[in-house]
Parts: sequence; structure tokens; C-alpha cells
Amino acid sequence: MSKCEQCIVRQFSSLKALSKDELMRMAECKTSYTIKKGEPIFEEGEVTNGIYCVKDGVCKMTKLSANGKDQIVKLVKSGELLGQRSMISDEPANLSAVALEDMEVCFIPKSEVMAFFTQNNQFSMNVMKTICGDLKEADDHMVSMAQKSVKERLAETLLYLEETFGKSADGSLHIQLSREELAGMIGTATESCIRLLSEFNKSGYVDLTGKKITILDRNKLKRLAD
Repeated sequence: MSKCEQCIVRQFSSLKALSKDELMRMAECKTSYTIKKGEPIFEEGEVTNGIYCVKDGVCKMTKLSANGKDQIVKLVKSGELLGQRSMISDEPANLSAVALEDMEVCFIPKSEVMAFFTQNNQFSMNVMKTICGDLKEADDHMVSMAQKSVKERLAETLLYLEETFGKSADGSLHIQLSREELAGMIGTATESCIRLLSEFNKSGYVDLTGKKITILDRNKLKRLAD
């Protein structure tokens, strides 16, 4: 693991407001983990007592629904923090975080993070802005679920996956979600998601090869999503 002052998480998250001395203090108390694909970082209802810095890899944030299925609420990539809201509200985690690929994460205890809050106003402001941004995303997602058709939401999600997480060497989406996970993201049954993907494939919007999805016509997908 690199030093905190050189870490990607520091560059893209609330931690960029910390001074070199504060980062060195954080480095002394952090714990580094390698999380394997499919393993949880933490689970819904768990008391985290700190924040997790995602140094490398992608995880899914999921909520257990009434029918016992996990719905993906958000995807989190390297450079982001996990657990800020739970730590500040002093509540158990509202979502589970599960690795979609092998990950490197660091855990910083709550006592250390809260000390930064009292000593560094810019840091506390950055954390608040991040939480406000998450709330805005949740509002936008709720409106999209209410006003867009399932087909429009699928097109929007495929574009989001490519724009946010990029493509593999073969041109397919880098993040490979199962059909069930994709259905959970757009709020529909797995069977409906499979049928719509098949429709997109026949229309030439995407190419399906096993679990892999390759976007062939971004413009048509964008028109559909909008």
C-alpha cells in the first residue's frame, strides 16, 4: 500500500483537505485489506465504526428488499470513501458493500476521522458535500425509476457503466454484472432484463457474448435513454 499522501483516494475524495501531518497520522492508524471478488466489505446492519477508502477495484452497494433479493443502489470505484453517512449519523450501515472485483481498501477508525472534523473545517465541509451529492444522486435515481420506462432505464444504465468504469480490451463493458444484478439496478424482473437485452442485441445496439455486453451504437442508446 502506498503512503496516504500519495494515494488516489486522497486525490479524489474528502481527504484532499487533510494536511501532510494529518495524512501521516491517518497512515499510522489505518488498516489495509485485500477483498476478493464476491466478498463483503461490510454488511447492512453492521456497525462500521469508521470509513473505508477504496484504493483499487469496484464494489456494489446493495439493499436487501422485502422479497429477499439484493438491489444494487450504487456502484463505488477507486478513489471513493465508504461509510461516511453511517459514521456521522452514528447508525448501523444502511447498505451492504460487496466487491465486484478484487479490491484494495483501507479502514480508518471513527475516532481518528472525527478528530479531523474538529480540527479541519475544509475536511468536514468536503464530507458534507459528498453526502449531499449522494442524496442528489438518490433523488435523480428515484425520479428516473418513476418517470422512465424499463427500456429507457436499461439504456441509461449501460451507458453509465461504460462512461464510469470503461471498457475491457475486447471492447466489452469492464464491469460485468449478472443479469440479475443488472435487473436490480433498473428495478425490473430478471426475465424482463434478459428480454430487453435480447431486443437491444437484435436491434444492433449491443452485442452479447455470454455475460459480456459490448455497446455497438452509443448514439441510439443515448437517444433511447433521453
